[in-house]
Amino acid sequence: MGNMNKIMKKKIVTHSGNFHTDEVFACAVLSLLYDGNVEIVRSRDPEVWATGDYVVDVGGEYDSARGRFDHHQIGGAGKRENDIPYSSFGLVWKEYGEKLCGGTYQSYYIDEKLVQPVDTADNGINTFDLTEKKIFPYLLHHVVTAFRPTWREESEHEMSFDEGFAHAVGVAKQVLLREIVIAKDDFEGEAAVVDLYHKSADKRVVVVDGQYPWERALSQFPEPLYVVKPDHENGGKWKVKTVRERIDSFESRKPFPSVWAGKSGKELAETTGVPDSIFCHTKLFIAVAGSKEGALKLAHLAVDAE
Repeated sequence: MGNMNKIMKKKIVTHSGNFHTDEVFACAVLSLLYDGNVEIVRSRDPEVWATGDYVVDVGGEYDSARGRFDHHQIGGAGKRENDIPYSSFGLVWKEYGEKLCGGTYQSYYIDEKLVQPVDTADNGINTFDLTEKKIFPYLLHHVVTAFRPTWREESEHEMSFDEGFAHAVGVAKQVLLREIVIAKDDFEGEAAVVDLYHKSADKRVVVVDGQYPWERALSQFPEPLYVVKPDHENGGKWKVKTVRERIDSFESRKPFPSVWAGKSGKELAETTGVPDSIFCHTKLFIAVAGSKEGALKLAHLAVDAE
């Protein structure tokens, strides 16, 4: 019986032809759920759909109990509380994300970071505006479409859409595995940072004596302006970093004093009065000192500066 269970693969059916980020990642989730013990079939034949344990991004039906995860039917397949509709990726993640991640926080973390951007793009919803530079960012969508055959590759039979799809699913699985690890570790690390915040005598300057992910954890509190932490790239030195206005922004709540900009070594030490000052970035978001004490002095000088 044990061998029979190993042989019996789950059959996932999705549409053939061109492929998109949502069904690539939906299939990757289901593959990880069964440790790769799946068969993925790409078809637009309803008779083939009927044979699938799961039918993803095709079929005009959403019924999680029966393994049907399409969102193209009239009325779609529902929305989140923030009005972002589901694509096939979001539907599969809603059903199995928590099981795959091992926790509600981790599942939501990945939904917000990875799944919702895919769902918005697949449903034709714009979530950002370009700056005056007019440079379009390279998105996860572009990573997936890079595996589509070009017109030349397809016409010369160098690569098929099925082959490209298989490569893309493999990459999607690796991305998901890494994001699951990150989500789990960030959950513990952010809890440690919140604890450090609560224990800080002066909550404008928070000492994070470890490589914990602090940005999101501290952005939820109004007081923090600076974080003092070890500079793991240069052993023994300490960094001071500004807390951003928003986690997705480059704007600091309070930049370092403008007279520090670009100074280093003796010049910075004379300007700040901190003997082991090493460097301050020209954009005034990071400074380095030779010791924890020096970094704390820089942070408090910055707090008191007008």
